[in-house]
Amino acid sequence: MAFKIYVGGLPYSTTDEELQKLFAEHGEVESARVIVDRMSGRSKGFGFVELVSDEDGEKAITALDGTDFGGRKLMVSKARPQEERPRRDFGGGGDRGGDRGGYNRF
Repeated sequence: MAFKIYVGGLPYSTTDEELQKLFAEHGEVESARVIVDRMSGRSKGFGFVELVSDEDGEKAITALDGTDFGGRKLMVSKARPQEERPRRDFGGGGDRGGDRGGYNRF
């Protein structure tokens, strides 16, 4: 199982490839992903990297945490397990006709 690392403070222009290259100097990278906003497609300024070995992961955290990358200070730490979030119901649908207390009356 890969060692998953959280990387915060990324410049908003950072690509997955640049993130992968940064961590490849510290071990074999299994994956590197910059998180983007679903609506705008713009970076949220953080991402996740998975290194093949735990030892390389710990070394990468020590080497990169607090360093400057593209003019921003990186925050690098072991990623916490994703918490299960309740499903969000935005409403919608339902009965759109009928009497709504005075609405839709002609």
